[in-house]
Amino acid sequence: MTFFEPAVFAFIIGALIGSFLNVCISRWPDELSVVSPRSRCPKCAKGIAWYDNIPMVSWLILRGRCRGCRERISALYPSIELAVGLLWAASFAALGPTFTALRVAIFGSVLLGIAVTDAQRYLIPDGFTVFGLVWGLVSAMIALFIGEVDLFAGPQDALIGACAGAGAIAIVGWLGEVALKKEAMGFGDVTLMAMVGAAVGPNYALLTVFVGAVLGAVTFLFFVYPIGWLRSRRTKSEFAPPLVPFGVFLAPAAMVTLLWGSDLWQWYLGVILAA
Repeated sequence: MTFFEPAVFAFIIGALIGSFLNVCISRWPDELSVVSPRSRCPKCAKGIAWYDNIPMVSWLILRGRCRGCRERISALYPSIELAVGLLWAASFAALGPTFTALRVAIFGSVLLGIAVTDAQRYLIPDGFTVFGLVWGLVSAMIALFIGEVDLFAGPQDALIGACAGAGAIAIVGWLGEVALKKEAMGFGDVTLMAMVGAAVGPNYALLTVFVGAVLGAVTFLFFVYPIGWLRSRRTKSEFAPPLVPFGVFLAPAAMVTLLWGSDLWQWYLGVILAA
């Protein structure tokens, strides 16, 4: 396998995209520019030279520390670069050097940024969702023009899907607010589902909400809540249920629905008909 193999080249491009994704994750929640100033250490604010900003490699060479202040640099940075690199490589390895592979890679990268930001800050920046929505609509028209209409929704379904996804999650949020007597869904989740709906279409947008709800329920009921409750018992403190960053679950649900939505839908219909 050579450098010019699609998957290898895609991994390198993906790692570079992952490096930029780190900038978006750290700056967009604070409404800062991702263009300037250039990358700098979050501890000492010293600018990072290009040779200290090579995805994954520089972090390993510096042993996870800033060259200037020697403070630790989170392993999350190279992890995201690696994850995006692998995502791009897998997309092009599975689908070949196609426009569809590019769409899958970009869609997955944006979803990863959304999931990480929501997990860290309980916030989904418009930079991710607005870009994802516009890209989804524009790429649907490009795909139709060049004849690649597999996997993603066509232009008409993309428009309907954006409305259906945003509407569905808004209704879920309203019902949650009525039941809990407090805000249950942020507007970022609404714009996220508009973006997802533009990618997968109206039917799979609704399926994404369902899959995300199942993932969230399983995670919190069987992992987060029991661990939190046991920790409160050990420390003899009052147990406060944590907030639910729904975007963390909607993001992987959207990717699952995009890739295996048809199989999930057939399985669901089979269960319903069997009952």
